[in-house]
Amino acid sequence: MSSYPFVKVQKEDFDLSTEIKTLRAGHKDIGAVVSFVGTVRDINEGDDISVLELEHYPGMTEKALEAIRLEAHERWPLQSSLIIHRIGEMQPCDQIVLVAVTSRHREAAFEAAHFIMDYLKTNAPFWKKETFPNGETRWVDARVTDKEAEARWLK
Repeated sequence: MSSYPFVKVQKEDFDLSTEIKTLRAGHKDIGAVVSFVGTVRDINEGDDISVLELEHYPGMTEKALEAIRLEAHERWPLQSSLIIHRIGEMQPCDQIVLVAVTSRHREAAFEAAHFIMDYLKTNAPFWKKETFPNGETRWVDARVTDKEAEARWLK
């Protein structure tokens, strides 16, 4: 289990059931599994979106995601956790991110999953580009609401 990659940045899609089963393997002390799967929307800021493309800086991205994951383990009594974030071109309805957290008790798992997602939205080094049906593109900036969500976790 120690060789299992708890942070994955990949172009390929993921299977929620498979990932949760692997994350739980060998842990009889787990009482709660909380997962969040984010998907690509077909609309953003009132505009139709046909493609979302995510770019990242290899090496730096994985380190940033691992730091977020480890901070969650410092804050809550977790058994295990997993972050999968996809890169490349994706279509509306495609899965883009998975955060899964296991703990003995549900409250720690819920809180940690929420924390990880809030920090991913503001601190993960990804660059998002949206393509409209007419072929025009725009880069996506961080939202004020994402920064506000992150602020509630500041120590």
